Amino acid sequence: MKPILIPYVSVADMLAQTFGTDCEVVLHDLDTPEHSVVHVANPSVTGRRPGDSFDHLVRQVLLSEHLKEDYVANYYFTAQNGKLIRSSTLLIRDEGGHLEGALCVNLDTTRISEQIDFLQAFLPEPETRGKKPEEEEAAQTGHVAVMIEKLMDGILGNVCASDLSREERIEKIRFMETRGIFLMKGSVEKAAEKLGVNKVTIYSYLDEVRGKRK
Repeated sequence: MKPILIPYVSVADMLAQTFGTDCEVVLHDLDTPEHSVVHVANPSVTGRRPGDSFDHLVRQVLLSEHLKEDYVANYYFTAQNGKLIRSSTLLIRDEGGHLEGALCVNLDTTRISEQIDFLQAFLPEPETRGKKPEEEEAAQTGHVAVMIEKLMDGILGNVCASDLSREERIEKIRFMETRGIFLMKGSVEKAAEKLGVNKVTIYSYLDEVRGKRK
């Protein structure tokens, strides 16, 4: 585990012990997106294990309009085990501001849901989307684009694009697609640049990937 993430292991364990058995805390190393999970405190909530990848980082954190001070609090997702999870994510940066990792707090809302009349405030509220000023929108888009590009670099690793076979390129595109990378405007062009192909080729890879997933 790289040094910048080591202090967060204790933070993760402390949070899990503070909030009890319904709380899971996951630490990610975003230099290795395909195996980003490096520590899990109380994995019984979602079943995450070291070596797993992230699931909701792009869709519900990096692309969220609520990402302000490098964190998004209280978004919801359904885990593979069927549990409704209330989650908050903190982005971890180095001194230069580069994205290095993420700390995710996942709360199992099962028992809360069973007491819905008493704990209504803890349940999801309808999402409201307000329009941002154009300048703020542009700045946020540029900020997210940098983080998405770092994830791409991590996914591609140190391998020279010309050394990848067609099948290996498709596998990289498949991973990016399943993790929401291509929801970001301009990501197809960026992927084409990094893989040394044109964007038409990337679209053909995406068509193949999406066809296989149907």
